[in-house]
Amino acid sequence: MQLSWTLGHNLKKVIEKMGNAKSGALSKELLEELKMNTKYSEEQLYVWYQKFLNECPTGRISQEQFESIYASFFPDADPKAYAQHVFRSFDANSDGTLDFKEYIVALHLTSSGKTVEKLEWAFALYDVDRNGTITKNEIHEIVKSIFNMISKEDQKNLPDDENTPEKRTEKIWDFFGKKENGKITEGEFIQGVMDNKNILRLIQFDEPQKVQERLKEKKQ
Repeated sequence: MQLSWTLGHNLKKVIEKMGNAKSGALSKELLEELKMNTKYSEEQLYVWYQKFLNECPTGRISQEQFESIYASFFPDADPKAYAQHVFRSFDANSDGTLDFKEYIVALHLTSSGKTVEKLEWAFALYDVDRNGTITKNEIHEIVKSIFNMISKEDQKNLPDDENTPEKRTEKIWDFFGKKENGKITEGEFIQGVMDNKNILRLIQFDEPQKVQERLKEKKQ
């Protein structure tokens, strides 16, 4: 299954731009952990680390910096809410900053992570309160932040049953077959998306014209 995650190319560019932070030497323990859990070699990790040292003398990327970089890729939209959720999903220790480890994990996931890894991250993105389950309200919150990045004109090109945050939320929720106050576990989320490409499309952002193209292909 191809998972070009929400704003995948732009998200990768955001993270790469963040790496253009100073936190002392790269420890052997961290180096080994990152080699084991990402696609990067020791040499590549040292290169990324040097890039990371260039911009943030504190060795950490703040949420404000992340939002600013994100906004530069969407000058005609309002990506702040979505950027906040993306930042939260990568801020593993909830300290309000991204360190080198969190940065590399984010880069790996957005560029070459396995489908299951990307879906685990997608679950973390939608699990706004981090309690291990997703509610309908949480889905609506993320979907609404995605719609903030779609112009009103482009929203008109979306299918009638998913051209508002509320409609798209209902459509996603219906796919999982949950009651209004139900909850989706991580396992249910991953399996549901892998079993149904329509859910995959709905939880991502696609440019409206691409949505129309995919729907036409499906009908043929």
